Amino acid sequence: MDFEKLSAPSLKELFIQQLETMILSGKLPVGEKLPPERELAHNMQVSRTVVNGGITELARKGFLTIKPRIGTFVADYRRNGTIETLISIMNYNGGILRDDEIRSILELRLGLDTLAINLCIPKITEEELSILKEKVDFLKTAHTPEEASIIAFEFQHELACLSGNTLMPLIFSSFRIPVTTLWERFCRLYGIEALHNNTLTLFQHIEAKDTQKALNWLTTSINDTIQGNRPIYY
Repeated sequence: MDFEKLSAPSLKELFIQQLETMILSGKLPVGEKLPPERELAHNMQVSRTVVNGGITELARKGFLTIKPRIGTFVADYRRNGTIETLISIMNYNGGILRDDEIRSILELRLGLDTLAINLCIPKITEEELSILKEKVDFLKTAHTPEEASIIAFEFQHELACLSGNTLMPLIFSSFRIPVTTLWERFCRLYGIEALHNNTLTLFQHIEAKDTQKALNWLTTSINDTIQGNRPIYY
């Protein structure tokens, strides 16, 4: 068995982790002004370079707002954050999303998949169908929830690519971590076979080029995980 090399986080990474934790826990509420960088460096016993780099990174991730000559403030990260903000929230919660975050991701996926299906089915070729079918077959033989979730994501991503919309695959890729996390949870609750059956049924409707049945099944299966018989949050 191979073991990965362990490496200690840098002071900058530790600074970022500590401030993220303080923000996400509410110790640093939205709108709070941070002390000056010199004071933060002194209190946390790190260099100003570490503080400055950490603040810049936290601002990029949506947790802080830097106002030149005024100060640095805790941002409304849920309103103005990025996908990296969501990943930080997941890490803070031990990889667990809150119920409203799960519901929001599923609703977003429903919207994106609906567009992909509408664009894809009228022009999909036999060769493209074989690519999707291969992923469905791989999903059936997946051995772990982690493996199954990755294959299910690849099926969705391929569907986005086949839509012809050049931005959609990029949007899907940005949600890779939270989406695969949800499918892992689904598989642990209901089994890999349930995820395979959902994906297979959708593929069969796409193969038959029946847009309405594909959309109906998509809506039914996703709503089932939101508020139906197979919820993945409580």
